Amino acid sequence: MQWLKLATRTIVIIRSLKVAMVVGTILVFINQADVIINGELMLSHFIKIILTYCVPYCVSTYASVDSMLNSNATE
Repeated sequence: MQWLKLATRTIVIIRSLKVAMVVGTILVFINQADVIINGELMLSHFIKIILTYCVPYCVSTYASVDSMLNSNATE
């Protein structure tokens, strides 16, 4: 339960959103640029794009919470 409490802290959410926006945008252009440029976006592409932003959000959240838990354990 402590993990979830830390993961939903405002500072963690904001940090994770910032990371997701930067990294997710880079990954979308790497993976979907041809489809976007050609105007061939379909529902399946939108789902992939959403997931592309979710992955760095989850990784950043995990890293932030893990860091907070480990820094508390060493004090």
